[in-house]
Amino acid sequence: MLHPSASKHLWLALSPHGYGHAAMTAPVIQALRRRRPELRLTIQTALPRSFLDERYGSDFVHVPEIPDFGLKMLSATNVDLDASAEGYRRLHADFIGLVEGEAARLRDARPDAVVANVPYATLAAAARAGIPAVALSSLNWADMYRHYLGDRPEAAAIWAEMRDAYDSARAFLRATPAMEMPSIGNVVDIGTVARRGRNRRDELPGPAAARLGLVAFGGIDHDLSMARWPRLEGWTWASAQDCPPERDDILSWRELGLPFADLVASVDVIVTKPGYGTFTEAGLSGVPVLYVARPDWPESPAMDLWLMAHTRALAVTVEEMLGDLESQLRTLFSLPSQDVAQAMGNEEAAEFIDRLLLAEVGTCESS
Repeated sequence: MLHPSASKHLWLALSPHGYGHAAMTAPVIQALRRRRPELRLTIQTALPRSFLDERYGSDFVHVPEIPDFGLKMLSATNVDLDASAEGYRRLHADFIGLVEGEAARLRDARPDAVVANVPYATLAAAARAGIPAVALSSLNWADMYRHYLGDRPEAAAIWAEMRDAYDSARAFLRATPAMEMPSIGNVVDIGTVARRGRNRRDELPGPAAARLGLVAFGGIDHDLSMARWPRLEGWTWASAQDCPPERDDILSWRELGLPFADLVASVDVIVTKPGYGTFTEAGLSGVPVLYVARPDWPESPAMDLWLMAHTRALAVTVEEMLGDLESQLRTLFSLPSQDVAQAMGNEEAAEFIDRLLLAEVGTCESS
């Protein structure tokens, strides 16, 4: 058996459904690397290397091919049901063959453990290759699939393969806040997984009295164009969307030169949709959040309640936001302050993964 301090190799598979899965996992890997500075990391995801470098540093191998896609989206808040159903039909047309192909990839790489947030085919492949694996997320695609596509004639067979893949993992580390997971039989609840940003407002351009808002709808385009964004006296808006060249009050958030979590902690308000990364980073910093309600998204009930317990938060429609943004902000800022959250899940997840890396695992395959 290797000495506990010897170099270990972790394979991290990340859903390329927006940037949230990669963002929420990064502080866990940072905590793990504090325990294991010599950790070798492989990241499997279709997300761009530039984004991964921002969150994980450059010391990892990037595998850009992954069968997971999450859900096909029409916009940041609208699921393309037909395209998603077709994507899953194709993915599961020969699921056994797909899993064997991914297992061969893992056998060649010989990692000591696999972490998935939250591609289930990778978990099934790890089980096939005899490599210990754990899932980490606030959602799973099996329950998402059943929620949106469970009435399709092929759904029962597809969902069963998804469920079995998740259950093949040593555990599903469910980060707070999270959706209900009736499909998953190996859930281990942990605390919030997120990075607490640092307020660096004094480093940002403009007069100190000016107000700064962040408009961020995640890594998937939103159907809200910034060309329609109301102009408010005394406000500047940093946007992750395309910025209209004629608007001097809107700029790209990247122009401000801060990591996203630090920018979250440095603004007066965040305008967003329900999403684990932005919600938790706001809750850790106590920054008010104005968000577009998303009642169809299974994570929303838990995330909404959690956010309102840790910062001022107000759910609105796009029409209300664009029609009278000033009034909505006034209502938001009048809400009582809340106690900020703590990110206890970072170390809890890192400890679990560290134990997984230490496990003695044979090279035999599961049947």
